[in-house]
Amino acid sequence: MSEDLRIDKWLWAARFYRTRGLAREAIEAGRVLVGGERVKPSRQVRQGDRLRLRGAGEVERTVVVLALSDRRGPAPVAQGLYEETAESVRARVQAQARRALAAEPADSIEHGRPTKRDRRRIERLRDAH
Repeated sequence: MSEDLRIDKWLWAARFYRTRGLAREAIEAGRVLVGGERVKPSRQVRQGDRLRLRGAGEVERTVVVLALSDRRGPAPVAQGLYEETAESVRARVQAQARRALAAEPADSIEHGRPTKRDRRRIERLRDAH
């Protein structure tokens, strides 16, 4: 492996994003920070760098780069490229617990969605008029 690697390529190899293009878009949108600062997709990532990755919703991870790889391998190999910080894991678990306790949006609907039988009845009524 080389001493350093483009951050978009490393994020793809570490399986944070499905494609390098998606990794590049996240970096350009400011959802990937290195040492607390925005970077460009061509920035070189090095062992020991601290990355903050913001995903959809309130999902945020802080990871430390342990190894470099420009090849996308199986998930267990990819997980060996980084280590998530303890406070990041704790925050993620707490967010997951909050989501589990939150009410299901569909529960607030009194009668729920029409069934297939209901839909057919409604269509018959519309056709009758």
